[in-house]
Amino acid sequence: MAAASTLTGILQNTAGIFPSRRAISVSGKFDICHQRLDQLIERAASRLISAGIKQGDVIALTFPNTIDFVIMFLAVIRVRATAAPLNSAYTAEEFEFYLSDSGSKILLTPIEGNEPAQAAASKLNVQHVTATLLDPEAEIKLSFSTEPSESDFGLVSEVVNEPSDVALFLHTSGTTSRPKGVPLTQLNLASSVRNIMSVYKLSEVDSTVIVLPLFHVHGLMAGFLSSIGAGGAVTLPSAGRFSASSFWADMKEYNATWYTAVPTIHQIILDRHLSKPEHEYPKLRFIRSCSASLAPVILDRLEEAFGAPVLESYAMTEAAHLMASNPLPENGEHKAGSVGKPVGQEMAILDESGNQQEANCNGEVCIRGPNVTNGYKNNPDANKSAFLFGWFHTGDTGFLDSDGYLHLVGRIKEMINRGGEKISPIEVDSVLLSHPDISQAVAFGVPDDKYGEEINCAVIPREGGSSIDEEEVMRFCKKNLAAFKVPKKVFITDHLPKTATGKIQRRIVAEHFLAQVSTAKVPKFGA
Repeated sequence: MAAASTLTGILQNTAGIFPSRRAISVSGKFDICHQRLDQLIERAASRLISAGIKQGDVIALTFPNTIDFVIMFLAVIRVRATAAPLNSAYTAEEFEFYLSDSGSKILLTPIEGNEPAQAAASKLNVQHVTATLLDPEAEIKLSFSTEPSESDFGLVSEVVNEPSDVALFLHTSGTTSRPKGVPLTQLNLASSVRNIMSVYKLSEVDSTVIVLPLFHVHGLMAGFLSSIGAGGAVTLPSAGRFSASSFWADMKEYNATWYTAVPTIHQIILDRHLSKPEHEYPKLRFIRSCSASLAPVILDRLEEAFGAPVLESYAMTEAAHLMASNPLPENGEHKAGSVGKPVGQEMAILDESGNQQEANCNGEVCIRGPNVTNGYKNNPDANKSAFLFGWFHTGDTGFLDSDGYLHLVGRIKEMINRGGEKISPIEVDSVLLSHPDISQAVAFGVPDDKYGEEINCAVIPREGGSSIDEEEVMRFCKKNLAAFKVPKKVFITDHLPKTATGKIQRRIVAEHFLAQVSTAKVPKFGA
């Protein structure tokens, strides 16, 4: 088995090449080198085998961004079981759905536990086990009923990881229906890690601070696994999650060379820079943005503030994260408003009949490659429509320009159809965000008797620019947008509802604001 075709193989290989280089730091507490990380994973994996975990067993993990999570996640994969990371903030009902849908055999939590998760596990007869690393020189402690014997710790050496092993089980965000289960193999993960390492030239001298939750594919693949795979280092914030107040201190302390985040977090980092600038900022190779559209004006402000190129990229769970990215400056231009060129996979723009479109013609963005899932779990209908014409269909509308850069127009189901005129909400967002007094903005479609759909938007004023009102937003839109694209109603707010991973989903925003206007008029989304 070629080591490069499994994630486990890549990480073991890296530990052999860079044994004493720093792999993971827990901010202000301790550092772990690549060789020690590999030992901790192997010991924890042996412990799982001695407790009866077998190939194909699904293990759910719900942790903050901690060292315990990292070790147990990789140990689960190492024993050819499937890791199913879950958001700690879920309700008991949500945990019940995810544990049941994944077929989890064990729920792993930190030593302090998670009441809603444990309630759901108890209802489903899923065993609850805690994991904690008190000291990086010790073993990770697991609360299995049997105590390990020293002979148990050699068990894992005979386990061979295969490219076809299902290593990771995640769910899609479920923008238009209930979340779909996405199994990803060792080959999917290894391919994605190699793609991310190659496009950003990640190496053993790179270092980053983890900003995003590791239960989500963006933080897990781009921030964490690609860094470790390259022999580089990651820092986990001491609180186990992103904190704007400690972010730059960690970036400087641990010599960070880059970071990746969603637009919402870039905006928070920018706002803090405007209100409480640091005395100096670390010299970064690049800043990466992904998971939602980054308005060109925000991209410009980030580059100006932090003196590094901002590379917008395009990804989804089903592709084990990365699909396209703007290149590093030495490898080509980065185009504001574009998510860059395909990375490590084929990409085509198809019409409804499966015909490939010419440059600059809109259609559905479709991909195929070794990083793409083999199909949703137990969902033949979704698989039938997702894999038409031999391609995976992303559900996004866009076009490739003559240089091969992808420009996204919107989700197929989010395009606003106003009396036959198709409006891209991303375009309206971009105009709204170019207003100097607007900090965040989301445009969305609402049902309308006359036009079928009408356009509304919600905006958060910039701190200090709070005098902005609906009239000013409308005036600005009329000046910068065609008349039919101007929002009919503007909601001024200090909060936009987000998903657990910090994404803003238009459907959720629409439901939230329309419910305020009239409970009778809430549109019924879904399909």
